[in-house]
Amino acid sequence: MTDWDLLTPSKWIGAENYNTLLHDKKFWISLRVTVIYVVTAVPLGIVFGFSIALLLNQKIKGLSIWRTIYYFPAILSGVAVSLMWMWVLNPDFGVINLLLSYVGIQGPGWIASPTWALPSLVIMSIWGAGGGMIIYLAGLQGIPTELYEAAEIDGCSKWKKLWKITIPMMTSVIFFNLIIGMISAFQTFTEAYVITNGGPDNATLFYAMYLYQNAFKFFKMGYASALAWVLFLIILFMTLLLFATSRRWVYYASGEEHRG
Repeated sequence: MTDWDLLTPSKWIGAENYNTLLHDKKFWISLRVTVIYVVTAVPLGIVFGFSIALLLNQKIKGLSIWRTIYYFPAILSGVAVSLMWMWVLNPDFGVINLLLSYVGIQGPGWIASPTWALPSLVIMSIWGAGGGMIIYLAGLQGIPTELYEAAEIDGCSKWKKLWKITIPMMTSVIFFNLIIGMISAFQTFTEAYVITNGGPDNATLFYAMYLYQNAFKFFKMGYASALAWVLFLIILFMTLLLFATSRRWVYYASGEEHRG
């Protein structure tokens, strides 16, 4: 609730920052970009992470090596990964467009295109699915084997065991990764800052980036703080909403109903 540029004393301005925020076009653009990213990248991360965990829960040769390979991207530096994807998604000499050219397909502009820039970052987010995979793998190994044995005696197929046993028993783990993934996605910054710097044409102007620009580029610390409080309230609301809806679909092994 102040006007402060880091250099001069702060000036109390009440709710003016919040009033400005409501009429700020870039605020709404950044919020829209972030929401689109959250509702696409988070479900994809859950699906890919869970699928990899299912594959790595099988008895195969070199299992520990495969688990290490799939988890390794999750521990790499965000800046290093972003630089690598800048090369992979480059529209002129990127690896993806090069491979597409071999089969006669003209690749899109990816990070240089206002249409494809945000989808490019969504695709890039799948790279870190190994982080959630470890948690899913731990959950899968905690499912009682007698449930599968009983299902086999009843003649259940693999798909039926997946839908009737594995997924219901994993809902608490899926719920955890959903909450963590949602909170992380709302704060996405590094990838967009390094690769596109919010462009082209504000196509990847994430909320956290716009907050950063106001704080350390335009030196509007009061306005940036207002943006931070709004982001906190959005994340809090979404977290409470997910906890409220979890009562209908999250199963706990104890059999007790989840009360949030």
